[in-house]
This record gives sequence, structure tokens and C-alpha cells, in this order.
Amino acid sequence: MTSSSSPCSVPRLVVAAPSSGSGKTTVATGLMAAFASRGLAVSPHKVGPDYIDPGYHALATGRVGRNLDAYLCGPELVGPLFAHGARGCDLAVVEGVMGMFDGAAGEGELASTAHVAKLLRAPVVLVVDASSQSRSVAALVHGFASWDPEVRVGGVILNKVASDRHEALLREALDAAGVPVLGVLRRAPQVDTPSRHLGLVPVAERQSAAVEAVAAMGVQVDAGCDLEALLALARSAGALSCAAWDAAEVLGSSPPPPLPVPSLGAAPPDPRFGPEGASSSNAGRADGAGLHSKVPEQPKIAVAGGPAFTFSYAEHAELLAAAGADVVVFDPLRDEQLPDGTRGLVIGGGFPEVYAAELSANEPLRKAVGALAESGAPVAAECAGLLYLCRELDGLPMCGVLDASARMSERLTLGYRDAVALSDSVLAVTGTRMRGHEFHRTVVEPGSGAAPAWGVRAPDRRVEGFVQQGVHASYLHTHWAAEPGVARRFVERCRTS
Repeated sequence: MTSSSSPCSVPRLVVAAPSSGSGKTTVATGLMAAFASRGLAVSPHKVGPDYIDPGYHALATGRVGRNLDAYLCGPELVGPLFAHGARGCDLAVVEGVMGMFDGAAGEGELASTAHVAKLLRAPVVLVVDASSQSRSVAALVHGFASWDPEVRVGGVILNKVASDRHEALLREALDAAGVPVLGVLRRAPQVDTPSRHLGLVPVAERQSAAVEAVAAMGVQVDAGCDLEALLALARSAGALSCAAWDAAEVLGSSPPPPLPVPSLGAAPPDPRFGPEGASSSNAGRADGAGLHSKVPEQPKIAVAGGPAFTFSYAEHAELLAAAGADVVVFDPLRDEQLPDGTRGLVIGGGFPEVYAAELSANEPLRKAVGALAESGAPVAAECAGLLYLCRELDGLPMCGVLDASARMSERLTLGYRDAVALSDSVLAVTGTRMRGHEFHRTVVEPGSGAAPAWGVRAPDRRVEGFVQQGVHASYLHTHWAAEPGVARRFVERCRTS
């Protein structure tokens, strides 16, 4: 089959489940691998903010795994971002998040798998862990298929089926429910992927083992699922009316900057933290960056990568490049210096706590990062990046950019956040509203500096993060597609700092 579909008519499936742990990642990744092995160009997507599953999707398809998050980016961007990732593909497979109707807490269906399926006009394949049931599966599937008439459950894949007899009982029950069985998978330990405190172990840390696991998923799905029926179901998806998202276009259509580039690190008045002061109007937009109309220089921005820093949304680098930056990836575990000519630094999320000893041992790079920050160059750090910039992590020396210490914690901090910028920084001006996500088992003490990065408005009110000189460091993961001016502003600061 050829890659002839336009982005807005690409055949697509959403893989959902009644709950976490049902086998969505195995089935979704296996479908991607199985279809890719048949010569189809498969576009991989993940509902929600998770960074780890898209790494497995990328292994299965050879394409960048992309997130579709209606909370972080807004429902209006789900279709365009999907079309951007699926451009030129024969098929798109979208892995859901949690249970099918589970979304942002207290926000109804927002950001749930069901919500994204409706936004994409895509049929749903429900993955059911059948290991402890037989006839009851029909009631379960009937409930999910009928709960929301706008969600079309086109079939079921039964996972962890014990035997031929078990399969026969399940099929008999589902025949009465009127939902077709599109696949049956037996227990297969070779497809299991190891987990730790924040979920699956990222692909970058497993290398050959991850490749083998993904290949095994593809073989299992190919053998146990009706791929032709699944492809036919994918082709029944409704056409999307939106245009594909494009980094250069969204930057070009940003409103002209209403403010000059401010002095950085000044603490704002408290009213900005309140609902009446925070605003997403032009007066507080991140794209009020004081851009010069013609600046020929292409600043080099170093982006941390490697096994310790694997959490990043693909659109961030695309926006930086579209804003005129030369984006270069480096590995803090191996590289002893920043790339030559670095004018700015982006350090995303990951697992520095797992590699604390190695990161600490790379003293030349720690000093180089400290010197860059001391020079006033722009540095954007999220979660793992925040830990790396601290004075120490679990007692081991880090970069010392921030006068704070970090340590592991037994408590999981997880969830969406509604935030407002409390300090002018290289990313945003005071009052800029952003939605973010936290996902960590660490604690930074103190949790904020004299000029905090964010005032978190929901679910609880608190100040968080650090702004000093050109540094913006925070636990909050944000998606820059929601505010392209973040990248535009950061690149401009790299040009002028």
C-alpha cells in the first residue's frame, strides 16, 4: 500500500481499555509493528502527557511518537496535531490513556481517550483483560460501547486469554452483545516490559531488549488479530476538516509583540496569582517577546538527551527550529562539554535520579552548564532538568545553578496543573496562563526561589519553580504547541543575550 492519504483522511484507530493495566500499550504497539511489517507507513500517537509509551511506538513504526493532549494543548489542537504527525501515512494508531472515559480530574470527559476519539472521529478498539472473567465480559463491553453514543466502539481485542475453551466462552458471550471480536491474545511473557517508579522503563535505557520486546508484540498481534478487519475499521473513520499543524505557520501567525523584552527575574505582584489578575490576553502572552523583525543570526540551542533525559515533546524542537534556532542534542551522561557555540540550553524531563552518580561524575559538563547559566544565557529546565540544576541530588553534587537540594521521595506527584507565570522569564511574561503536568517522585527544597516560575492555581494553590537571570526551572511539564510564543521568546533571548 502506498502513502497516498491526505493528513485529514488518514485511516485511524484509537486503542482504549476499561482501565489501566489491560494491555493497551502491548496491543497498540503490537498493531503499529504488525502493520509496519506489512509495508504500511504507520503514524503513532498517545493520548495524554505520557512520554514513555511514545518511545516504544517509535521503535515499532520508525516514526516519532506524538502526544495528543486535550488538556495541555486544548481540544482545538488535537485534530491539527494529529494531522501534522500523520501526514503522508497509510494508517494512524492512537493509544489511549487509563480507562476510556478517564480524563482530567474534575473536568468531565476532557483529555480522556473517549474525548480524543470523538475529536478525531475515530473508531475505538477496546482492549479487555479477560483473565478473570467469561460471560461477564459481555456486560462490561456493552457498558463501554453504550455509555456515550458519540463514541463508536468498533470491536474488541481480548487479552490474557487462558485457553481455547476460555476463548470460546468469551466469544459466545460477545456474540450476544453484538460487538465483534477482532483479536484474541494469550499470555506472553516475552512482550512484558519492565516498570519502575514512574511506569515503563524508557526505550533509551533498554536498547536491544526494547527492540526485542516490540518485535514480540508485533508477532503476537499479527498472529492473534484480524488485521484486515482492523484496517477496514480504521478506514471507516470520518474525515477531519482541520488543517495540519505547522510550526512555521503558527509562529508566523503569532500576534506582534506588545511588550519589549523585560528585565528577567523580577518578582511580580501577588494579584497575578489570583483569577482576576491572570490572563491569556495579549498583555500576558508568551509571544510578547520583543522580537526584532530581522535578526539573521541562527543561535545554537543545546537540548539534553540520552538515557537520563528522555522526556520531550517533538513539537518543542520543531518550534525552536522554526523560530530560527540551530537545535543540537547532547548527552549529559557522555558529553563533557556543551556543543560549541551554545547560546541557550533546554533540559527536559527524564530520570536523573537513576543516573545521579553518572551525572555527578561528569564534572566538566556540570561546570559548563553552571558557567552558561552564570553568563545569563537562557536555560529552560523541566522536572529532571530542575533536579540537574540543583546543588545536589540525593547527596550527590549537581550543577549548582540553583541554591536548592533534591531528593527521592516515596510520594508520587502526578496530575494536570493550571498555572500562571509569576515572574518575567526567558519563556513567558508575568501573567501568562499555561496548563502543565507534574509526574515525579522527588522533592526539591526549597520548592521555589525569590522569583517563582509559576503560581499553580489548580488543583491546589502554591508557588513553584525558579526564575533567576536567564534560568527558568520548574517541575511543570508544558506543551509549547499551546503557546508557540514560548519557543519564539526563548530563541529571541538566545539571539540577544
